[in-house]
Order: sequence, then structure tokens, then C-alpha cells
Amino acid sequence: MNKLTSPEALMQLVYLFRPIRIILTAFELDVFSVIGEKTMTSREIAKRTKTNTKGMDRLLNALCAPGLLTKRKGKFANTPLSKKYLVSGGPDFLAGLGHSVDMWDSWSTLTQAVIHGKTVIKRGPLKREGKRLSGFIAAMDQRASAQAAETVKRLDLTGVRRTLDIGGGSGAYSIALALAKKDLRATVFDLPNVIPLTRAYVRKSKVAARIDFVEGDFHRGGFGSGYDLILVSAVIHMNSLPENLNLLKKVVRALNPGGQLVIQDYIMSEDRTKPEQGAFFALNMLTRTEAGDAYTEREVRELMKEAGLSRIARIKIPFATALIVGKNGGLCQKRRPDPASGKRTSF
Repeated sequence: MNKLTSPEALMQLVYLFRPIRIILTAFELDVFSVIGEKTMTSREIAKRTKTNTKGMDRLLNALCAPGLLTKRKGKFANTPLSKKYLVSGGPDFLAGLGHSVDMWDSWSTLTQAVIHGKTVIKRGPLKREGKRLSGFIAAMDQRASAQAAETVKRLDLTGVRRTLDIGGGSGAYSIALALAKKDLRATVFDLPNVIPLTRAYVRKSKVAARIDFVEGDFHRGGFGSGYDLILVSAVIHMNSLPENLNLLKKVVRALNPGGQLVIQDYIMSEDRTKPEQGAFFALNMLTRTEAGDAYTEREVRELMKEAGLSRIARIKIPFATALIVGKNGGLCQKRRPDPASGKRTSF
């Protein structure tokens, strides 16, 4: 975000909520999908979306301004942009906008969250169901798929044969790891209501045969053992520092001696103002979680050391997030059966 230098620029920024809300409402009401390849009147669209004709007409008129709809002789049609990205069912459909709708709702509670120092929303972020959950996973997949290959290039995969992605969502990082190394077998760990979505994403990849799935809750139970690399990507920001310490201790127990823990997240400067996206994301966690936050490098390093990791290093990646990698320097342990082999079970 550019620094504000005038009251006019401030007001322009403040009023940006209007086009954003217009687009999200149209997405929420499936306006673009209803229109599809057709040309329709506002009355026809209102009937299909079960909305008021006047209200829908005014929304459709406003959607013409940013070039998402065209209007000719009282009828509306999608533009090439909206046809490609906003009509459901297409390969480029931005399903992740459903998560943006969800975030709009949570950010609307920011004032109260600042007053109370935590979320004031009744539901928890891990209890999303149905459309809300699929929108969240789609949003995470769009970001992860764009970054996974570049991120994996920065990792040392020498001797890595078994990996675990905790909170792996769509499986984008496990797919990237399996693509990067032919003898690598990856496992995605996530909630029972997420794993069916994970399977659907992984099935579309070329490496589906080398990716396994484990259902569980990382707050409860462990992760088995036998892993050479465990990825904790976009997870620690959901938890308090004590919760993260408990998580990392369980990760260390699941790592082979010399195995790596890779944390990917927003890593904040000591004054917590940079990166800019991380500062915004800390507020996102304030509105959506009981104790989540964007943590500094010092905080993350201290957690990793206390969990038993050594040779901790930060790796730069060309994104707003960063990688912090630590090695399990423990003595050889008796290896338990590899949890990634055989029939999948829940932890």
C-alpha cells in the first residue's frame, strides 16, 4: 500500500470498499454463473437468483462500471473476464472468492476484536462447513499452487524420502514435493472434513499415487514417526505461542534424526510493521481466532529451539512469507512403523 499524502487520497482509499462489496455480493448471489453465456434482463436474473428486481437491477448496473458486465438494450451479459474467472465450473473459476466473502464478515467485527483482543465471532475458523469450507480451501489452493514449486526449489531434499504436510489443505505443497523428487512419498494431514477435498485436488495431479492422507486434528494426538521433512505452512499464525510449542514438540517426535521442520508463514520484523501483508494478516487472525498472530523471527526461532530443533536458518522466498528451517538433532530413536505406508488411519 502506498503511503497516504493527502485527504483526497485517504477518502479514495476509504471508498474502495464499494467496488469490493459489489463484486462479492454478485459472487455470493451467483450472478455471473446465472448469466453464463446468455444475455438477460434484470428481472430474469432476479428471478433466477431469488432476489428483488430493483435491487438486482441496481447491482447489475454497478457491475458494468468495473467491466464485469455489459448492458445493451436493457439486457446484461458477462464480459470475457467474468466469463473466464467468475462463472462456476470453468477451469479458471475463482472459487476462492467465497473465502473473501467470509473474510468480509469477520473483518466487519474488527472494532470489537480490537476492543476485546480476540475474535468475537461465535464460530471458530476450523468449524467451517460446506460452501464456506470449500471456498477457504479453494482460496488456499490458488495461493499455494502459485508458490509451491518456487518454494520447494529452496529446500534441501537430499535424502528426503518421506514428508508430512500438517494442515496441508488442497495438497499443493505435497504435490510440489512429489514432483520435485521421484523417490519421495508425501502425506497430507488435515481435518476429517478437509481430507475429502484434498483427495479431489490431488487426484488431478500426476503424482497422486505417491501421496497419502491422514485425518486428524493437530491440537490432539501425534503424527506418528518416520518423516524426513515436515512442513508446517500457514499454520502457526492460527495458534498462541504455547499451542505452537506443543505442536512443534509433536513434530520433532515424528521426525527422523536429522530430519527437517520447515515453517512457512508471515515472519514479522521485530517492530511488527513489516512485511505489510503480515501486519494486515495479524489483524485477520485477531478477528478470526482466539489467540492467533503473525510472529517475529525471534519468536519462531525460540519456539523451534525449545522444541528441540537446531541449525535453524531463515530461507528467503520471492513472496511475502518466509521459510524457517530447523533440524532434529536428536539421537537415533527406535523407528516405529512408517505412518505413510499401508492403510490410512486417523491419529
